[in-house]
Amino acid sequence: MSPSKQTILVTGGCGYIGSHTVLRLLESGYKVIVVDNLSNSSYESLRRVHKLYAITAAASPSAQFEDAALPVETLIPFYQVDILDRPGLVKVFENHPEISSVIHFAGRKAVGESGRIPLDYYNVNISGTVNLLQVMEDFHVRKIVFSSSATVYGNPPSIPIPETSPIVTVMSPYGRTKVFLEHILKDLCVASVTKQQQYLEDRAKNTDGTNGAEVERNYEWSVMLLRYFNPAGAHPSGIMGEDCKGTPNNLMPFLSQVAVGKLERLAVFGNDYPTEDGTCIRDYLHVVDLAQGHVAALEKLDQEQAAGNYGCKAYNLGTGTGYSVFDMVKAFSKAVGTELPYNVTDRRPGDVPNLTSDPRLANKELNWKAEKTLDEMCADLWRWQRNNPDGYAVSPSIPHPI
Repeated sequence: MSPSKQTILVTGGCGYIGSHTVLRLLESGYKVIVVDNLSNSSYESLRRVHKLYAITAAASPSAQFEDAALPVETLIPFYQVDILDRPGLVKVFENHPEISSVIHFAGRKAVGESGRIPLDYYNVNISGTVNLLQVMEDFHVRKIVFSSSATVYGNPPSIPIPETSPIVTVMSPYGRTKVFLEHILKDLCVASVTKQQQYLEDRAKNTDGTNGAEVERNYEWSVMLLRYFNPAGAHPSGIMGEDCKGTPNNLMPFLSQVAVGKLERLAVFGNDYPTEDGTCIRDYLHVVDLAQGHVAALEKLDQEQAAGNYGCKAYNLGTGTGYSVFDMVKAFSKAVGTELPYNVTDRRPGDVPNLTSDPRLANKELNWKAEKTLDEMCADLWRWQRNNPDGYAVSPSIPHPI
């Protein structure tokens, strides 16, 4: 199925990664519907998507971008719905029978917070996702790209980390929700094969009640697990980026708020790790590259389905290059043009020395590769933060609520 004929439901589509992915989907010819409860995001992000899509259309006039003239609420139908709200999700699918696939971002994501309120994380991330999957099954939409995380690898035995590295459960409640959901999705795929086989057997025996008259059904699921490493950066325009609520949990948004004076200094959690400079190493991935990874995942699922292949597969999305905390402080200070203050404090529970991806499987099978450099990542993040020191600090009206 070509992108121009597909409609993708994006849960959590107003968030940082979600909004960048919505833009990339539109630019790639897909139609998009967004579901988000706005608990940790802003509808303003979709207004920015709309603006950037119009800029793309103006620069590349073609029939593909004719819809750029539509108002935002028409171009990107939006529903303020929580994934725990089953009737709300049902209404979305009832209103849009054209939905062919889902990209699932919605969920809680702060490691530290998950240790304080684990039941909330298990409820939202696991119960909410199961709720979504059940509604998808009811409406015969059995193709999903799931936002997983490199946190499923825990403290890996080797670096760089391949997809075959052991998956662990000794981690934060947030990390465990990702592990559990990966298992749930794999189990769903296995069960769907059995269901399809039984259906075909019944159909061959004419015990399915149709006497072979109906079009053959397909109950099999297609699932892509995308294990992100460390998303960072912002759209190069400076129009769209990460809108943190409260004190950021991650290094780069924290540094950016130090740069605009909203926070005094960065706390470096430990400098006694077994790394070259003693600080933790992570694989930082530009959010625009990550968004393109989701488009590549959808295209791969379509190719596999066309070949009669279904099931569940995991891919690392990263650069394959690790940078320490001090490396990132230096790189972002260079982008800002001044040395950013920091102090070294105690290690943070749960941090591991090194999480660097082996992205070769995604490079080969998804035909995807991270293209943007560390300097571009830092420059784009600084442009966003400098232009939007308070993020999406507006209270726009929200169209199309249900």
